[in-house]
Amino acid sequence: MTSLNRLANSLSPYLLQHQNNPVDWFPWGDEAFELAIEEDKPVFLSVGYAACHWCHVMEHESFEDPFIANLLNQNFVSIKVDREERPDIDQVYMNAVQVMTGRGGWPMSVFLDHQRQPFFAGTYWPPRQKSGMPGFVDVLQSLSDAWAKRREEVLGHSGNITAALQQLAAGGGEQPDAVSLPNSSANTIPPSSLVTDACRNLLDVLDQKWGGFGGAPKFPHATDLGLLLRMGQVSDDEAMVAAAELTLDRMAAGGIRDHIGGGFSRYSVDGQWLVPHFEKMLYDNALLAEMYVRAFQVTGHQRHAQVAQETLDYVCRELVDSAGGFHCSEDADSEGIEGKYYVWKPEQVEQVLGKEAARDFCFVYDISERGNFEGNSIPNLPQSISAWAEEMSVNEAELSNLLADYREQLRIARENRVHPARDDKIIVAWNALMIKALSVAGAVLNQPSYLQSAETAAEFIQRDMLSEDGRLLHAFRDGQAHLDAYVDDYAFTIEAFISLFEATGKARWVGRAVRLAEDMIQHFEDQVSGGFFYTADDAETLITRNKDWHDGSLVSGNASAASGLLKLSMLCNRQDFRQAAERTLVAGAAVMNNQSAACAALLAVLDQFHLGNQQLALAVPDQEEMNRLRPAFFATYRPRAVRSWVIGTAPQSGPMSALNRGKEPMDGEATLYCCESFRCEQPLQGRDLENWLGCSASS
Repeated sequence: MTSLNRLANSLSPYLLQHQNNPVDWFPWGDEAFELAIEEDKPVFLSVGYAACHWCHVMEHESFEDPFIANLLNQNFVSIKVDREERPDIDQVYMNAVQVMTGRGGWPMSVFLDHQRQPFFAGTYWPPRQKSGMPGFVDVLQSLSDAWAKRREEVLGHSGNITAALQQLAAGGGEQPDAVSLPNSSANTIPPSSLVTDACRNLLDVLDQKWGGFGGAPKFPHATDLGLLLRMGQVSDDEAMVAAAELTLDRMAAGGIRDHIGGGFSRYSVDGQWLVPHFEKMLYDNALLAEMYVRAFQVTGHQRHAQVAQETLDYVCRELVDSAGGFHCSEDADSEGIEGKYYVWKPEQVEQVLGKEAARDFCFVYDISERGNFEGNSIPNLPQSISAWAEEMSVNEAELSNLLADYREQLRIARENRVHPARDDKIIVAWNALMIKALSVAGAVLNQPSYLQSAETAAEFIQRDMLSEDGRLLHAFRDGQAHLDAYVDDYAFTIEAFISLFEATGKARWVGRAVRLAEDMIQHFEDQVSGGFFYTADDAETLITRNKDWHDGSLVSGNASAASGLLKLSMLCNRQDFRQAAERTLVAGAAVMNNQSAACAALLAVLDQFHLGNQQLALAVPDQEEMNRLRPAFFATYRPRAVRSWVIGTAPQSGPMSALNRGKEPMDGEATLYCCESFRCEQPLQGRDLENWLGCSASS
């Protein structure tokens, strides 16, 4: 059988993985739907991503199977989509999967009529019936029969599903696990007390032993942790901080963290964080690295800083592209086996470390002959290093240094294994998350190399990810940027550039953030109801135009957009930005009131809107003094404040002039201006400034 597969020219590694399937795949586009109309066939839409384990399984079981491929080719027009390239398509049809089945995931499998409306959907199906699951063959045959013999019923169903999706999109955001609409009648911004209430609700569902929220599979929920750290810090609530710290500690001890090479996998299949789905995503590692830095700021516990550094070191070592950005992900599988790259047997450790050292290492990191994962061992810490030191009657610092040396030896040895495949495309939104994490960590942990990596990636976006008309693009691979950006590309980049300015004092990053914000408002804002659509006003028209309100693995687009606009309004005195953020909070009021468990990032913006008007401007005579004071300036987590720098002479014009004008180092000495809504207290200098910074450093 000859395949007419049309994926060979794609830039997507995921689509290229399927270029040799016997399925006659099309990329998303008019050509596929025109053929479906011409041949009177329904459309099979398959959506996944390169690091997805079950996507690989379904490809091997079904899409490489000649019999199944023939069923698809004879009875359907098949479209393959990379969800990371086209998150707009993924959002729309994932909503359909969740509406029709009550759950979601990847690979996503959706059947469409000629109007691109879904009439049947699911995720992974085995090729033939198994363990109570229908077989993919059965699904294909049943749907082909329904299309031929019960067309009116099929089209009626697709119309009803599409109407439900459009209603959800119009009603204040699509809730993944509920078809019912939120109360969209709310037209005022909720009170700040709602944020505290939401944190209390998080404490109620906290796993008190293992951390995290809910049972298996267990995801990091970085935005929930961020909200708890934020509100625990500003309200001095030890319970909120303790809940976040418990979760961060348990994740850092578990197998979800790669103890040998650094970084975190996407989620744990169990409730104890032991067995991960081994794929590593850039966005998870960016968000979690920032959370560990924030935990270090709040608690002063060095272990959190260490986890952040090991995570960022992994990203900067393994995921950097020659163009300056960061790659998307690393696969779960190597040599066709999930997790093979990451697991160990005692004899493998002994080959690297020698018998005596291997015995101690395996003892600490739970590596045994019996194993903890399919006869092998995932390194993890059943108890803390300090507890091990006490049990082994050795000095904690010495043990910690020794284990670090052992881990590095094992990492180097592991390099000789067959590596998991890497998705080497660059996504702007995910890169922005990493730029922000590197900026925060570089400032707080006094790591200039992180700031350099952040600037290099930011310059890549500015140089290579803008279209001829200055609009942001979404994806990059093999020297080619393509696809129009989505709202999270804009919003995350705005926040990243602000963080880079706060860390470096280079005002050009604020200027670039302002230009992006103006474009975002022009092309993405809902001029009628407020809030931001996920796609631009001139983007491809899909069956719905969604607004992204809920946090998943990523921060919601509307939360990030409002957050960045609020920060820019405080840095630049742009009331139009504050008003756009206010309109977003009004539009999102129903989501916050009714679904607070799903929108922690938006609730953080609500707190910022009500109470976050503090501006801290530190004027220094030169770069050397800035570098000296920066770690102390950032030592305390101040989530309701923005930070600004004046290096030498205060600007008289430019985006920062409203805040920085007139704020110079008095008598040539560093001077701190503490302001609120552009009204400033008496400047701090000399011993007063050192005391302020000293208190920050010790908190």
